[in-house]
Order: sequence, then structure tokens, then C-alpha cells
Amino acid sequence: MSKTNWRNVRPSNIQDAFGWCIRYAKHKHNRSVEGIADLMGVNHWTLYKWIGEGDMPAKLIRGFEMHCGTDYVSRWLVESAGKMVIEVPRGKQCGAGEIHHFQSDCNAATGLLITFYGELQGLDETLASLQTLLEQTAWHKGNVEKYRQPELPFDEEG
Repeated sequence: MSKTNWRNVRPSNIQDAFGWCIRYAKHKHNRSVEGIADLMGVNHWTLYKWIGEGDMPAKLIRGFEMHCGTDYVSRWLVESAGKMVIEVPRGKQCGAGEIHHFQSDCNAATGLLITFYGELQGLDETLASLQTLLEQTAWHKGNVEKYRQPELPFDEEG
């Protein structure tokens, strides 16, 4: 069984986004649908229905994602409108590990692009990889720009 790269997950529809949230919650936090429903204060059968139909009330999506620990539904909503999701950069120093992840994702996207154009296969994987790469590039651009006017480091111990 291969390890899931949660950073590169790109749901193809709303039900898929809900499903990935549930899988993430189970894998990372050992939370079941019943547990998530309990934390949200709703009946678990109602939550199953919303997930199955992709029909959760908008005001409950953020709470659902918070209890799952990920935001695949919000990301899908934004990306399905043709937009990009970029984490807000804070101007933090990046180490070799983060740059290595970025370089690995660049190489993976390039490999998928070569395969796609050569064999016309892997459309969804190629699009997901390119989306991830665009978001990471935009984040690093914003992070580097933050060095012009850094914010106070409230999250660092001093």
C-alpha cells in the first residue's frame, strides 16, 4: 500500500473532496464519521447524507474541515471556480527540507507533463501536480516579498 501524499491531493468533485476529508481525519486523527458528526453537533446519518450527496450547508463546511483537520472541500470550491488557493506567507525562513520538497514537486510535475504529452495519459494527476506546483511557487514568491516588510514574529519563542 503506497503512502498518501496529502499535500498533492486534488479532489475531482465535491463528493470526492468530502471523502478525502474523511480519509484524512481517519488517517491523521483517528476520527470516524460518527466522531466528526459528534464534534459538529449533528446526527451522523445527516452527515453521511451530506457527504454522499455533496450537499452540506455552506455555514457548516468550515467546522467540518476544522474537525477533519484539512480543507479539501474549500479548496475544491475555489479550484472549481478556476482560482488558486495559496496559504498566506509569513516571511519565514525556509530550510533545505522545504526547498527540497519544492524541487521534488517541480520534478514530479515535469515528469507527469512529459508523460502526458507523450502518451496522453494521466490527465488528472498532471493537473493536480501542476496546481500544487503553481500554489507552491506563488507561496514562495509571497514569502520572499515579505522580507521587504517583515511582520512581528509572534509565533516564535524569544
